[in-house]
Amino acid sequence: LGYNYKWLRHLSIPTDAVCDADTIFALSSGHGRCGVAVVRVSGPASSMVLRNMTGLTQTLPPPRTALLRRITDPHTKELLDRGLVLWFPGPHSFTGEDSAEFHVHGGPAVITAVLQGLGSLKGVRPAEAGEFTRRAFHAGKLGLTEVEGLGDLIHAETEAQRRQALRQMDGELGHLYQDWSSRLKRCLAHVEAFIDFSEDELIEDGVLNQVDSSVHRLQTEIERHLGDERRGERLRNGVQVVIAGATNAGKSSLLNTLCQRPAAIVSPIPGTTRDVVEASLDIGGFPVLLSDTAGLRDGLDSVEREGVRRARQRVEQADLTLVVVDSTQLPTEPKQAPTFLQGYLSIVLPQPSGGNPEEGREATSDRVLLVLNKSDLVPEAQKERTERELRESLGLPPACFLSCHTTTGLGDFLAVLQSRVKTLCGNPLSGAPSLTQARHRAHLQQSVQALSQYHQYRNHDLALAAEGVRLALTHIGRITGRVGAEEILDIVFRDFCIGK
Repeated sequence: LGYNYKWLRHLSIPTDAVCDADTIFALSSGHGRCGVAVVRVSGPASSMVLRNMTGLTQTLPPPRTALLRRITDPHTKELLDRGLVLWFPGPHSFTGEDSAEFHVHGGPAVITAVLQGLGSLKGVRPAEAGEFTRRAFHAGKLGLTEVEGLGDLIHAETEAQRRQALRQMDGELGHLYQDWSSRLKRCLAHVEAFIDFSEDELIEDGVLNQVDSSVHRLQTEIERHLGDERRGERLRNGVQVVIAGATNAGKSSLLNTLCQRPAAIVSPIPGTTRDVVEASLDIGGFPVLLSDTAGLRDGLDSVEREGVRRARQRVEQADLTLVVVDSTQLPTEPKQAPTFLQGYLSIVLPQPSGGNPEEGREATSDRVLLVLNKSDLVPEAQKERTERELRESLGLPPACFLSCHTTTGLGDFLAVLQSRVKTLCGNPLSGAPSLTQARHRAHLQQSVQALSQYHQYRNHDLALAAEGVRLALTHIGRITGRVGAEEILDIVFRDFCIGK
């Protein structure tokens, strides 16, 4: 991929791959019956397409102005529809090329006829998946992070996802990475200038000290950006919430209650759920992937044992675990409830590698909610005393009494769940833009390692130290899609006036 023609040459991609591109067309408004369908055309023959499909002779519509026209077959001149047409001359279009749009009625027959008419024109072909956006990227209309933000916006299913995607598409994340890239280019230019020209006394004193400070600040900023606990990625992909617990505790009932539909089979027979049952939810505007798992017990057969294995695996991978407890199994003496629940959690939750269960509970307490189900079967006085004991108990995650049968306590539980999910995802509109892609994280981690190489070799081999900065710049450039050797040279000559 390239951002401009210089970058394309740097990648050995022929420039004419962009200049002499085919004219492409596609339905842009989605498939299925609708009131209005939008067919988009982009490429050098767009004006010819517009004339042939609408009967225009010489004058094209004013740019970005809707014009009502008869849309006809380009060969037979049969009327296909009456609709609006728009003309977007390049470079002032989404793709940067000459473009046109046909706004027609959204019936399948009309759409098919218009697409067939376009496909019959010479030099015009159907667009490949994402090709309009790819052309916008090549033309410099969108950076790579903005392209990814556009894709996320199209696929956003919740309000928080929409906000995060819009922020990225507006270029905030790209601007952050571009700022880092610009600073790295300056650091690299200064180091390379020092290597090549310091003996001629053409380089100012203290240049390397300035580079040291800049590299240290950059490394600190990138590490802080990486330390976001994957909030942006979690918001983009959905919070993994796993329902776990003993058999017949009401896990599948909780799934059905939250989904408001019979997503899982509910039965009084222990071990009914054998496999993982998943459902996607919108909790307070945040995406949640909810998983119901097999009851945790010693399996009676190989199928149930496999279900238990998968359940434990999901709990280990979960962002948040809803540990479901049968309230009727709680001790009748409320003071014994905290000890009972601690033992229950030690069975459900994975133990820390060090083998200290106390450390494990502390590390996961913010990723666990206790759901005390079947509360309608517990005397009210006992429930109140137990709630009091649990609130005063240290080391236990929040506990919510709930009846999936009567939905008593559901509102309070949903409020706690929403608060936890919001904490895990963060506010997409506040603070610095979040990491949203696994590939961003991988390249930034490699950038940090490369900057560590600069510090390691700074006083021993300046060429290897410079290579560390160059590697860091390359990885940032792979995120944004913009990096080139000529930009480094521009900074060298601008900042140092070499050759005077």
